[in-house]
Amino acid sequence: MGKHSLLSPSASHRWLNCPPSARLTEDYPDTGSDYASEGTAAHELCEYKLRTALGIKAQDPTENLSFYNPEMEEHSEDYVSFVLEQLEGLRDPKVYVEQKVDCTRFIPECKGTCDVLIISDGVLHIIDLKYGRGVPVDAVGNDQLRIYSLGALEMFGDLYPINTVRMSIFQPRLNNCSTWEITRDELETWANENLKPTAELAWDGDGDYKSGDHCRFCKARSECRERANANLALAAHEFADPALLENDEIAVILGKIDELVSWASDIKAFALGEAVKGTLFDGWKVVEGRSNRKYTDEDAVAGAVKGIGFDPFEHKVLGITAMTGLLGKKRFEETLGGLIEKPAGKPVLVPDSDKRQILHINTAADDFADSI
Repeated sequence: MGKHSLLSPSASHRWLNCPPSARLTEDYPDTGSDYASEGTAAHELCEYKLRTALGIKAQDPTENLSFYNPEMEEHSEDYVSFVLEQLEGLRDPKVYVEQKVDCTRFIPECKGTCDVLIISDGVLHIIDLKYGRGVPVDAVGNDQLRIYSLGALEMFGDLYPINTVRMSIFQPRLNNCSTWEITRDELETWANENLKPTAELAWDGDGDYKSGDHCRFCKARSECRERANANLALAAHEFADPALLENDEIAVILGKIDELVSWASDIKAFALGEAVKGTLFDGWKVVEGRSNRKYTDEDAVAGAVKGIGFDPFEHKVLGITAMTGLLGKKRFEETLGGLIEKPAGKPVLVPDSDKRQILHINTAADDFADSI
């Protein structure tokens, strides 16, 4: 995999909010992860299945995918179904899969790849697959998709009469699918008034450092002084007198506490990594952590236990995803559809911006309230 450009579309949420972070982190090494490799595998499988569904010859990558499993198979089918649904009712749609676009008109040395690009009836539709399960991604105001759309307009804007830009995120593992639509004029106004000048700042290493949710994937997040100052100021402020916090103060804390916890975890992980390499932190030392016993050879263990007349295996019903893979979707529904339930989730406190409906919880006071 090639090195990402300095101002890549995938990192745009960060450098648009914190322009100097682009140059600050450019010399940090690119460290891969199993999550990234899994996402790459999912994209390869989805690309193959979509091309096949569209009648485009493609090579099946399944046997070479290290992270392939029944869950990925299921979600890739869902992805293809979603894309095909977007084509229903369109007149002579032009469909491009894994289409590379050039975004250098607004951002220096910036290029990207659209998972799916559809043009029909005056509408440019960009679809982006997000396979991660950690963070829900929204299409509304999505900087990465807006940049992809600008690159697509640069390529196709003079060939087709495009007036509307539609952007969709498909995130199957979180059951998250969102679509946002703006006019071409609105997109180009944003590009000229916001994107281009901020990209110039970021390219030159100028602008102001700013802490926020965009720090999550910044390579300098553990060492960044601006992020440290913001979180230390929050911690110092919230525990001031009086001893009991008011509800409005708690509301402020709730809005910032996730970032505070994330920052603290990043600092601990960074410090441990540095200490293992030999860095000394005053008052701290590296010791061996707690560990659990484990078998050195499971096959040998099973054979030994069988040899003395015992069953070494635990038997349980397959999980829903594995069972669906075993039976196939249709047979699963026919055989087990009536035996599946989805219990109500536990109450979760989220910001008002969350799209889920408010959960009404009956309290003891509600149960005994006078109904007259």
